[in-house]
Amino acid sequence: MAKVLMKELDPFKLMFIEEPVLSENYEALKELAPLTSTPIALGERLFSRWDFKRVLSEGYVDIIQPDASHAGGITETRKIASMAEAYDVALALHCPLGPIALAACLQLDAACYNAFIQEQSLGIHYNESNDLLDYVRDPGVFDYEQGMVKIPNGPGLGIEINEDYVIERAAIGHRWRNPIWRHADGSFAEW
Repeated sequence: MAKVLMKELDPFKLMFIEEPVLSENYEALKELAPLTSTPIALGERLFSRWDFKRVLSEGYVDIIQPDASHAGGITETRKIASMAEAYDVALALHCPLGPIALAACLQLDAACYNAFIQEQSLGIHYNESNDLLDYVRDPGVFDYEQGMVKIPNGPGLGIEINEDYVIERAAIGHRWRNPIWRHADGSFAEW
């Protein structure tokens, strides 16, 4: 289906096609990449620079999408971005999580030469009961100006968390799970 869909989408001149196949099936990109002139993005489900090394060395992705919250934090994500830069591959950090993750990604964007767009989930559909801005003391830190968000420049990541609100939301609870979890036998599996 990815073959058919990619050909049909080509005339629309999209910014990119995100994960035409799951990252675990990156081998299929060898067959898919020649079918489109649209850049291919991949990587929100990859968790280490070794995962990205395999994908980058094949040369079939134009944009990588590591998630700093899942790929080892700021340092590991910076290493992944630098590796992609060596392959002339762009960076579009994956960030559907909270304001701390977004602030970290914006700091990475400022330091990575190959960063070209930043995913975020401000005001998006799955934030129905609250928004990411509710978690910060000064929501203006993520204000848009001409379609861009400035890099927060305060201490640390540039934001201050509204701890009272965090405690309030924690009392309600949610079912968050790490994308990688360990079986009883010690082996790892994706969530």
